Amino acid sequence: MQALIYNQEGKETGKIELPKEIFGLPNNTDLIHQVAVSMSANRRAGTAHTKFRGEVRGGGRKPWKQKGTGRARHGSSRSPIWIGGGVTHGPRVERIWKKKINRKMAAKALLTALSGKFRAGEILWLKELSVSGGKTKLMQTVLVNLARALNWPRLVSSKKPQTFIVLPEKNTEILRATRNLLVAESMLVANLNVLDVLNRKYLIFVNPEKILTLLNSKLRRSNKVGVPTKTSGK
Repeated sequence: MQALIYNQEGKETGKIELPKEIFGLPNNTDLIHQVAVSMSANRRAGTAHTKFRGEVRGGGRKPWKQKGTGRARHGSSRSPIWIGGGVTHGPRVERIWKKKINRKMAAKALLTALSGKFRAGEILWLKELSVSGGKTKLMQTVLVNLARALNWPRLVSSKKPQTFIVLPEKNTEILRATRNLLVAESMLVANLNVLDVLNRKYLIFVNPEKILTLLNSKLRRSNKVGVPTKTSGK
């Protein structure tokens, strides 16, 4: 499995050998769905909270006597059928939304999602990325060059973020340059997860050798054997 490597001008500079253990996995929608749902649930704040009739203030006195008024009998104005009363079957903060996912499942789901992106032609390998001064305008120029080279019009024309620029390590200038971009965001490969892959159309990996080394570490952490990376330049 090979992929082309591009420079900032959108020109091919070489090829990289991709491991099948990362980018050649078969589709597994059940696993990806299970991990994505668990991650979404674990991020859920669960701050919505309603009070039962016993927790609402007031309502200690019987509104009116039981018989002789011609009205329906009531014992408290804090009943759920009264305005200002308690809430029946409402959300409570005691509910735990978290779902447990094994480390192996999370790692394999991420690699499976990356394999799907690779098959769809939505991953770009960038040899290096340099934005002097962290200028957003320079970053926009780089994205325009890459969009033309790969025929990715949505890379620069979308009205919402469509791309993750994945970095092997923290780069203050790149992070600053993408801060005000509407179409792209930057992140570290160590923080990449299934939801990030699913929520973005394109992935741009900067510095392929380091990226593959870090992805191999995910394989090792999931009790699998890492694979070597091979690159060939022009």
